[in-house]
Amino acid sequence: MKDYIEERALEIAEYIINKKATVRQTAKVFGVSKSTVHKDVTERLPKINPLVANQVKGILDNNKAERHIRGGKATKLKYRSV
Repeated sequence: MKDYIEERALEIAEYIINKKATVRQTAKVFGVSKSTVHKDVTERLPKINPLVANQVKGILDNNKAERHIRGGKATKLKYRSV
């Protein structure tokens, strides 16, 4: 694996841990696709640093569990202004 990919994976992990960010938010900040962020944290990160990978996995699992709530709030806001 190239050095810059490892660095990016670690930076992405640090950002997700510090901000409790979603994959979509992280992708926007780093200027990469959601697929790249997901691959970095699910496939590459465990090989680089398994402890950090477990922290990120916990945050992403929590975000996934709350996803339906955020979607409902967005829909409510969308139709409130109509």
